Amino acid sequence: MQSVIEFLSEQPLLYLALVLGIGMLIGHIKFKGISLGAAAVLFAALALTAYGMTFGVELLIPHDVGTFGLIIFAFAIGIVSGPSFFHTMRNSANVILLLILVLVVGALVAFGLGKALGMDIALIAGTFAGATTNTPALAAAGAASGNSALATVGYSISYIWGVLGMLLFAALALNYGKNDTDKPSPLINRTIRVELDDHPTLESLQAKLGSNLQFSRLRRGEDGPITHPKGSDVLYRDDLITVVGPNEDVTNAIEAIGHMSSHSLLADRRYLDFRRVTVSNPSLAGRTISELGLEDRFGATISRVRRGDEDMVGDGSTTLLLGDRARIVAPTARMDEISKFFGDSSRGLSDINPVGLGLGLALGLLIGQIPIPIPGGGTFAIGSAAGALLVGLVMGRLGRIGNVRTALPQTACNVLSELGLLLFLAYAGANAGTQIANAFSSGAWIKILILGFAITTTIGLGLYLTMRYVVKMGGTRLSGLIGGAQTQPAVLAFANNRTNGDPRVALGYAMVYPVAMILKILIAQVLGSF
Repeated sequence: MQSVIEFLSEQPLLYLALVLGIGMLIGHIKFKGISLGAAAVLFAALALTAYGMTFGVELLIPHDVGTFGLIIFAFAIGIVSGPSFFHTMRNSANVILLLILVLVVGALVAFGLGKALGMDIALIAGTFAGATTNTPALAAAGAASGNSALATVGYSISYIWGVLGMLLFAALALNYGKNDTDKPSPLINRTIRVELDDHPTLESLQAKLGSNLQFSRLRRGEDGPITHPKGSDVLYRDDLITVVGPNEDVTNAIEAIGHMSSHSLLADRRYLDFRRVTVSNPSLAGRTISELGLEDRFGATISRVRRGDEDMVGDGSTTLLLGDRARIVAPTARMDEISKFFGDSSRGLSDINPVGLGLGLALGLLIGQIPIPIPGGGTFAIGSAAGALLVGLVMGRLGRIGNVRTALPQTACNVLSELGLLLFLAYAGANAGTQIANAFSSGAWIKILILGFAITTTIGLGLYLTMRYVVKMGGTRLSGLIGGAQTQPAVLAFANNRTNGDPRVALGYAMVYPVAMILKILIAQVLGSF
């Protein structure tokens, strides 16, 4: 066996591939619906490297591999979160402020209790990163403290309760979430027969009923042609109009306009047809639906946009990204022309946009190295992970700058983020494997467990109490928020499994994930700098 270990020590890339394969093989094993996932790569690297040390051989993975993986992960997360991040900051200020308060209190507990236990600052910062299960924060802690290996030891030991503890708080939230009343309605189509005599325009009805609705088809009389309605169109008694939107909003529209008709305009495709097309034309990415001018070009409209697994009403202000699936309503004869206009190719799902990716990563690295003064003298830098994340958020929100696309398809981002995370976890685990045995033999692991338990419990309990009793948030959404605040996919998967994929879980997760990610990185950076 020693000869195998020595061989692997001379082949770092082979060792990296072996760690990734073994780690994810373990990570896919589920116990009561829960698996370690990518985190198993960290523990596999720790175990294999520690085993190698028993032979006096160091099994290491190059530092640059870990750094590159980390910035790819952070950048991809930023791109995906960018469109919702700034909206969340504007519309959920109370939730964000409470999240910040809870995480800061957790950081104060980490620093105060860690110092009381006589722990090294690198160990404290790494334990905070593990207790909040945030790998970019681990990188920031290691870089700021100058002792990445020791920080990773703290991360590794505190990580387990970081997952299990938050699963407990998510389960508590779901327990009272059984009585939630905020479940959103799925999008539906209904044809309405008009019973109004005041001849309103569709524009005036839209203003009255809200932007969650979309008028997709109009027929005048029983046998008239079906047309795509415009805002200036006037409705007359006995007209048929098709409405798309959430169930509750469509019900309100039926009551306001007339009654639901037994005739479905969707079934008659002689005049208007509908088709799902994939946005793969790079020139369309980053543009809003209204900027495309579909009505003037083709007499068409977008009734829905599917991004990932989420359906959205095709509002004119919605920005299209590569890989989006747009449901087009248009004259039947022009459908092929419209498909060609959008591209409608699977390439839109996998185009990594090398120009945007390369320039974004470079800018993130530069921003991460800018020295920022701190009170009392001295400076700190937010680090490459935080820099890449911030640039990704802005680029994801913009979509394009002039003729340059800044966003990537969500599918491509998911692949890049997972690959980057796996590379970093393999490096981090191998880097810490040489010290993990010392932590257990010296008894330091007990202090790490105590501190990690205190941090995770403080943050989990703080989120549960403030969101439930101050914000009055429903338990189903809170379970997702707890996963997002912990930046922990395992908690998200647990909540989704318990609720059969209730969209409120994902909404809560996305509401706080970017803010929590950035704040944890900055806190770990500050902790490691003391």
